[in-house]
Order: sequence, then C-alpha cells, then structure tokens
Amino acid sequence: MGKRLAVAFTGPSNSGKTTLILKVARKLIHERGMQVAIIKNDPKDKASFDVPGKDSYKFSDTGAEVVVTSPTRTTYFSQRHKGLDEIITMFEHFDILLVEGLKNLPLPRISIFRDKIDTDYFPFMDALAVDHTINIDTYNLPQNISILDLNDSETVIEWILKHAKEI
Repeated sequence: MGKRLAVAFTGPSNSGKTTLILKVARKLIHERGMQVAIIKNDPKDKASFDVPGKDSYKFSDTGAEVVVTSPTRTTYFSQRHKGLDEIITMFEHFDILLVEGLKNLPLPRISIFRDKIDTDYFPFMDALAVDHTINIDTYNLPQNISILDLNDSETVIEWILKHAKEI
C-alpha cells in the first residue's frame, strides 16, 4: 500500500466546507484515480442516517454495533464515539482522508470562510480558503499560512498533495 495522506477542513456553518470537500473528492477520484475516505464530525449530533421503522434502525436502536451490508455498500452504525485512529482502521484502502471538523486533531488544516473570517480559527489553520466576499488585507493573518481560492478546487488539491500529513 502506498502512502496515505490526511488533511482537515474547518470553518463556521454554511462557509462552504462540504461543497469544497465534495469538489475535491470528486476530482481526486474521477480525474486522478485516487481512493478517498471522508470523516465528518457532527458536534451537535444532528445528522440522521436511518429511518425509524426500518430494520437497520431497529437493530441500531438496541444499542448494538451494527453493520448493514448489501451488494453495493456497507454501512456501519456505532453506539459509541471512536477516535481518529480507530476510525481510520475501518477504511481498508484509501489514498487521501478528508476530515470535516475536529479542529483539535493534529492534521494540516484548511479553514474556510465567506463574508468574514473568525479569528478564533487562526491557531488551527495552515491554509485559508476564501472567496471574493473577503478582503484578506483587512485581517492580521498568521504568518506562513497559504491563501487559497475557495472556488479553485484544483489549487486546493495541489496544496493538499503538498502539505497533507502522511498517516
């Protein structure tokens, strides 16, 4: 197995994190032939994955660890928090891991903003992805961070391939 890379994306709600991750993942998979894994943090426990009444929901509702397998996919429902290392072992093969959120993880991090930058993110960022709605000259940015165009996923990919952490 070749080297595996990981990078994280952070930013406030509705900043464009998911959109950018989707663009990056699609390009890596379809244009570069890479295998991509994605981890999304759900800090408010809002995501819903299952429909009440269906078997998979009933199984998961027992509190058990549940795997649902079909000819085209495998879905894993866990009733407890797992750390990054434990989650990574669940992905058999990948070239690049894209993590949304989890800003305390020791991974190179792209912070994404539109309209205004939240300076609380400065200690956690290695790159800043913004669009035309932000004038970066009005901010006292940390030294040595890369400035990326939020709408140029190819440039973001180049940054990832150069700066992602080998895991």
